[in-house]
Amino acid sequence: MLKSSNSYAMNLHEYQGKELLKKFGVAIQDGFVATTVEEAVEAWNKIRETTGTDFVVVKAQIHAGGRGKGGGVKIAKNLDQLKEHAGNIIGMMLKTPQTPGGMDGEGKLVRKVLIAEDSYRPDFDACSEFYMSILMDREKKCNVIIYSTEGGMDIEKVAAETPDLVHSEWIDAELGLQAFQCRKIAFNLGLSGSAFKNMVKFVQQLYAAFLGSDASLFEINPVLKTADDRIIAVDSKVSLDENALFRHPDLEAMHDSLEDDPTEVEAKSYDLNYVKLDGNVGCMVNGAGLAMATMDIIKLSGGEPANFLDVGGTADAQRVEKAFRIILKDPAVKAILINIFGGIVRCDRVAQGVVDAYKNMGNINVPIIVRLQGTNADLAKKIIDESGLKVQSAILLQEAADKVKEVLSA
Repeated sequence: MLKSSNSYAMNLHEYQGKELLKKFGVAIQDGFVATTVEEAVEAWNKIRETTGTDFVVVKAQIHAGGRGKGGGVKIAKNLDQLKEHAGNIIGMMLKTPQTPGGMDGEGKLVRKVLIAEDSYRPDFDACSEFYMSILMDREKKCNVIIYSTEGGMDIEKVAAETPDLVHSEWIDAELGLQAFQCRKIAFNLGLSGSAFKNMVKFVQQLYAAFLGSDASLFEINPVLKTADDRIIAVDSKVSLDENALFRHPDLEAMHDSLEDDPTEVEAKSYDLNYVKLDGNVGCMVNGAGLAMATMDIIKLSGGEPANFLDVGGTADAQRVEKAFRIILKDPAVKAILINIFGGIVRCDRVAQGVVDAYKNMGNINVPIIVRLQGTNADLAKKIIDESGLKVQSAILLQEAADKVKEVLSA
C-alpha cells in the first residue's frame, strides 16, 4: 500500500472514504457500518431487501491495509455466517502487515465493521479487479494517477516483480486531468465498450473527489469491473491534508481519535509535534528542519530515530519534562539526543530546563546526550556538566552523534 506524500495527513475509515467518494458521484460498493452483531444483522436485512441476496461482506474498519490477511474480511452467505463473522471480528485485535509490529505485533482493536453488498455476484468469473491511486509526485511537482490491471494485490510487490504492469499518468497542474488521459487509462486496463466508458467516467469523478477534498492520497484497491460492466470502488483508503481541514469541517469531524497512537494524542494535547517511529534513539529538537537533520545524523551514527519531536521555540523546563515523558513511553528507546539551537530561546534556559526535568522525573536509566548551540551555549554546557546528573553535553552535532554511537555500543 502506498503512503501519503504528506506527513500531516488525517486518515479515514473505508466506509468514510466511500461516503466521500459517493458525494462526488463515484460508484461505490454500498454498505452500512455496525458496532454490534445486532447492528450487523440490521445492515444485512437492508442489503438483502435491496439486492435480493443473502451474500454480504464483513470488513473490519481500522486504519491499516491487508485486513484480509489477518482475518478481518469475510464473506457471509447467510444470516448465521453473518452473526459468526461479525461476532468474531468486532472486538478482535487484528494483525496485518501494516498494523504496529506487523503480523507479529499486538495488532489494532476492531471497534466497527462495514457490512457491504457482495458486488462480485452473480457472475464472479465475469468480474475484473484493478488497482488505482492518486497522490502528489513531489519530484515532478504534480499529481499522478498510478494504476494497474493487478488489482487486489500488494502494489509494491507488483511493481517489484512486474513493473510493466504498473502505469502512471501525470496531471498538469494548470491544465488539469484531460479526457484523453482518462481514455488512455481505460485502454491500458484492457477495457472496451460500456466498461471503457464507465472507467473514463470513474477516473474523472475520482480525480474530482481528490481535488475537492484536498486529499493527499486516494487508493482504491480493488476497483471492480462488475459482470454487467459497471466500474465501482470496492475498497477505499483516503488520507486528507490536515493543513487544509479548516476548509472541510465536515471531513474534519470524521476524525477517529481512537485510531491514533495514544502517545501522539497525548503529545498533541501538550502542543508538541510528535510522530512515533520504529527506532531506538529518542529525539528532542526545536524546529522541524533541525529535527530532520538530527534524525539523519542518528542514522549515520548507526542508530535509528525512535521519533520526530519538535518542542518549538519555548523549550522551558515544563515543556522539556513533558517531552521527556512522551519519549520515555517508548520501551524501544535506548538513548535520547536533545539538539537545541538557541535563537529566540536561550541555551542556558533550555539546559536548566533539562536539569530540572531530570530531577523532577527521578531516576532515568536511558543515556541522555544534550547538544546546545547558539545564544549562551557556553553557559548551557557548564550547567549540564556541573549538574551531577548522567547527562552528557556536546557542542558540535558530530560530537553528539559520536556520543550516541558510543552509548549504543556500550
